[in-house]
Amino acid sequence: MKDYLYCVLLLRLEDTVVPANKERRYLLKEFPELASCKECSTVLEVGCGNGSTALPILRGNTSISLYACDCSKEALERAKENIEAANINLAKERFYTFQCDFSASGFPNWLICTSCRESFFQKQNMCSADARSCSKQDFPDPLISAKNNSCIGGVDFVTLIFTLSAVPLHRMSRAITECFSILKPGGLLLFRDYGLYDMTMLRFEPEQRVGYREYMRSDGTRSYFFCLDNLELEYCCVQSVNRQNGKIMRRVWIHGKFQKPHGHLG
Repeated sequence: MKDYLYCVLLLRLEDTVVPANKERRYLLKEFPELASCKECSTVLEVGCGNGSTALPILRGNTSISLYACDCSKEALERAKENIEAANINLAKERFYTFQCDFSASGFPNWLICTSCRESFFQKQNMCSADARSCSKQDFPDPLISAKNNSCIGGVDFVTLIFTLSAVPLHRMSRAITECFSILKPGGLLLFRDYGLYDMTMLRFEPEQRVGYREYMRSDGTRSYFFCLDNLELEYCCVQSVNRQNGKIMRRVWIHGKFQKPHGHLG
């Protein structure tokens, strides 16, 4: 990954308060590019869950279009309900969802034009033929590449917010490659996830460990905890305080921004 990425690092220690809802209000502070980007920019949120990441993005930038995927159909429905309930200006017209397990099947073709995508996979020594399980019919909105009227299609931003840690370790490399394959040249991958010795990791029972820094949750999903050796990043350490019970929670996250070089088509 480091061979073709430019990395911006952040390390911060601060006290914060756990919000009453699940909206990730810190996102525009941590990733101000989402608020200051050019008009008609596009974002792909990978693993959107209930829409907690989409809400502040749509609220903070009224011209941005947000494409959100998740492997759970139920999660996508909850995300759409939460976006509608938030009553954000034109949010329904700027928020598009589709079901996809990006680490297993890859992203659908409409996220980037076919010729550029095939070129990317050839460079990465990967086969694109077995990764196209999603079809155009899965998504009613016009193709992004058609909107751009250019073969250099794709999105301006990809957000991976507490998503990569749920991907099985042996599929992580493929998952990251997929994310960069649908970025425009100069586009940014915005990343935050669990770091080594986060309180979530310390709560797991020994029998829940299924690999090196990898654990199995009670619902069958996985949770991996990154360290500096994995991603060449720095830790973001946050001490959170729950106002209701006064409980202090010490969180350790990995936080970073990765830019796809200008002029890099794949």
